[in-house]
Amino acid sequence: MSRITQTMAALRAAQRKVLIPYLVAGDPDKGTTLGLMHALVAAGADIIELGIPFSDPSSDGTVIQQGAERALREGTTLHDVMDIVRQFRAHDAHTPIVLMGYLNPIEIMGYEAFASAAQAVGADGVLIVDMPAYECEELFDSVRPRGLDTVFLVAPTTTQARLASICASSTGYLYYVSLKGVTGAAITDKGDIKSKIEHLRTMTDLPVVVGFGIKDATSAVDMASISDGVIVGSALVDAISRLPRGGVATQDHLTAAVSVIASIRSAIDNIK
Repeated sequence: MSRITQTMAALRAAQRKVLIPYLVAGDPDKGTTLGLMHALVAAGADIIELGIPFSDPSSDGTVIQQGAERALREGTTLHDVMDIVRQFRAHDAHTPIVLMGYLNPIEIMGYEAFASAAQAVGADGVLIVDMPAYECEELFDSVRPRGLDTVFLVAPTTTQARLASICASSTGYLYYVSLKGVTGAAITDKGDIKSKIEHLRTMTDLPVVVGFGIKDATSAVDMASISDGVIVGSALVDAISRLPRGGVATQDHLTAAVSVIASIRSAIDNIK
């Protein structure tokens, strides 16, 4: 059983919602990313999605695009991302890490090399935003024998046929995109999201976690109350954008940057 599956099972048994923050590796610099990951766990994160910086993050809004740009200006590569995970795992053997990004850097490294490195450093899953489930056979052949979960996005516009393919291909959890748009946009139709999640639950036993548009405790409670939990990206990356650069961020700086996660943890733990 993977770390992600163990974590989800423990949360379900405790009747708690999962909280998954997203940050870009190397933003604002590699050392600060490592400190932020530990601060996120202290703030109540259950799983961390670690973004692989890419020059054309087409599914992301301005905030995360700028985070990727800051990381790339620092020279952050996919090898650096792996090293950050390795360093994190040396002090945290329990918190699952999902490597999230776009296909291009992974294809350049090669599926086998990517999967081998991810396993070696202690990563737990992979989410490739722009790779549909029906094109993933070669990736599956590399990551699944190494125990890595494959997480996929489900959009409001996903067809029934593609839903079936995604559910069959996913392990760990399903990432439900709450809106038609990019990260950082606002959620407008809770009723439609609720009905889509209820339909998904007729097709899979995997936890369904909502991302896009989770900005604060109020929006987190709205979405966590109809799902298994929430993913928080833009609100966190926006806070990270105000950190000092050059590896000089203090623990107080880190705690302030992840305060949005602490407030969301407290709020969703009080859902009745």
